[in-house]
Amino acid sequence: MDLQQRLSSNPLLVIARIRETGIILVILLLVLAVSLRSPSFLTLSNFRDILLNISILIIVALAQTMVILTKSIDLSVGSMIGLTAMMVSFIIKQYPEFSPLAAILLGMAVGSVLGLFNGLIIAYGEVPPIIATLGTLSIYRGMIFLYSGGTWINAFEMSKSFKLLAKGTILGVPHLVYIAFGVSVLVYFLLNHTRLGRNIYAIGSNPDAAQFVGIPKKHIIFAVYLLCGIACGLAGVLWASRFESAQTNTALGFELQTVAASVVGGVSISGGVGTVPGVLLGALLLGIIQNALTMIRISPFWQLAIQGLLILLAVVVDNLISREMQRSVRQWNR
Repeated sequence: MDLQQRLSSNPLLVIARIRETGIILVILLLVLAVSLRSPSFLTLSNFRDILLNISILIIVALAQTMVILTKSIDLSVGSMIGLTAMMVSFIIKQYPEFSPLAAILLGMAVGSVLGLFNGLIIAYGEVPPIIATLGTLSIYRGMIFLYSGGTWINAFEMSKSFKLLAKGTILGVPHLVYIAFGVSVLVYFLLNHTRLGRNIYAIGSNPDAAQFVGIPKKHIIFAVYLLCGIACGLAGVLWASRFESAQTNTALGFELQTVAASVVGGVSISGGVGTVPGVLLGALLLGIIQNALTMIRISPFWQLAIQGLLILLAVVVDNLISREMQRSVRQWNR
C-alpha cells in the first residue's frame, strides 16, 4: 500500500480533509435544532444580526490565523482593538468633522505601530510569542487607562457619520459586513496567491526547511504581526462605531474568540495548516451559538465555557490528526 492509500484509508485523516464540510453539517444541525425551539431564529433579520455580530470577529480571526500559521499566537489583539478604539474615539470627540475614512486610516496607523512592536520583540528579539503578547496585552490595556484617564466615550460624543460607518446599510446589508467580506477576500488572495502567503505556510509547516531554502523567517514573522496590528487597528475603529462607545474594557478577552474561530475552523495550532473559508465557518459557528443561547434564554456566561470547550476539542482533534499523519509517513518510509 502506497502513502496515498494509507492516508485515504485512515479515518482521522479523512476527517482532516472534510473538516470544513463537518463544520457546515454542525452548523446546519444547530440551526435546525434552535429553529425547532425558537422559530424566529430562521429569519432574514436574525441572520443579518448574526453576520453583523461576527464581522469584527472575522477580521481579527483572519489576522490571528496568519499569525498561528507561522507557529505563533497573538494574545494582545483585544488590547490593540481597545487602545485603537479609545484613541480614535477621543479624536472624533474633539474633532466632530473628522471623516470616517480618516478615522479608519488613523486606526490602522495606530494598529501598525502596536503590531510593529509585537513583531520586533518576537521576530528579532526572539521572545516566545505567548510570553511577548501576554506582556503587550497588559501594556496596551494599561495604555488605555493612561490615555483615557479611566473615562469613557459615549454615543452622544460621536459624530453621526462615524456611527454610520459600521451600522449604515447598502441594500439592507450593514457596511461592516461588506468590510469583513473585503478583508476576507484580501487575506484569501494574500495566503493563496502571493509569495508572502506561500512563505507563511512554509514557515509553519517546516521552519528548518523553509530557512534552508532561503525563506527569511524573521521577516515573515515580523510581517504577520504587523498585519495583525493593522487589522486590529481597523477592528478598533469599527468596534467604536458599531457599539457607539469606547470603554476601558473594550474587547477585553476578545483574543479567546479569535483563537476559537481559527482553530475551530481547522487552523492547526502547530502552524502551517488552515484556510480562510474554514475560519469564516468557525466564526459563523461561534456567532450562531451565541445567537442561539440568547434565543433559547441560556445564560451568556455559558458562551465562554462553550468557546473553551470548542478550542480544546479542536486542538485535540488536530493533535490526533498530526500524530496519525506522522505515523503513516513513518510506516511508508520503512
